[in-house]
Amino acid sequence: MDGLDWLFYPILVILGLIFGSFLNVCIYRIPRNESIVWPGSHCPHCNHPLSVLDNLPLVSFLLLRGTCRYCHFSISRRYPLIEVLTPFLMVLVGWQSGFSWALLQGLILVCSLTAVSFIDLDHQIIPDEITYPGLVIGFILSWVSGNPGWKASLIGLLAGGGFLYLLALGYEMLTRKEGLGGGDIKLLAMIGAFQGWSGVLVSVLVGSLTGTIVGLLLMVIWKKSRTFAIPFGPFLSLGSLIHLFFGEILLSWYLG
Repeated sequence: MDGLDWLFYPILVILGLIFGSFLNVCIYRIPRNESIVWPGSHCPHCNHPLSVLDNLPLVSFLLLRGTCRYCHFSISRRYPLIEVLTPFLMVLVGWQSGFSWALLQGLILVCSLTAVSFIDLDHQIIPDEITYPGLVIGFILSWVSGNPGWKASLIGLLAGGGFLYLLALGYEMLTRKEGLGGGDIKLLAMIGAFQGWSGVLVSVLVGSLTGTIVGLLLMVIWKKSRTFAIPFGPFLSLGSLIHLFFGEILLSWYLG
């Protein structure tokens, strides 16, 4: 790839913008049981079909000043946020892995985690449409790339799903209340399929720590009760991303 090095990151940025726009579609439509293919892009307020010029990632939002061209309804700032976040994460993956199977592995993982996190924030669900294919793709790519290898991937898949399942079962037996949903269990299993047991470990540790901090802040600053439901998916996803970019450093520190 030596002769094309200068194109590598610009291509990742362009792909990131395109996939960021597609993730916005998935985040909006999947929880509503709508097709992500048909109908084409349209304003969610007035349902007017969007032209190509209205649908350019990030550019259209800036040109239209954050409103629909047809009904002037305000467009959520989350759309450009995801269209910036996705290429940023993709470039980080490319910088870390170069042009390899690990690149494809990382790109699919960050896109899946992004979609899962924002859907969980909005609807407190983690769709099977993302986690089930992710389980299969993560296992296959771990086998093909050798990172972490099929054995570690299988152990991570089983350990991730099994650990949260036992935790949720124990919590429900003690409190008679559901603490973790099945979506969180499948998400951690998917993370294990991509990253092995170490990804499960880091995701649980980071997710639990950050989730606890956010929960305390909500109770102290915003006066939320202890029973206020906080989606756990975004915190597990954050842990998985930290493992993706800093996993070796963290594990060396923790195990040492």
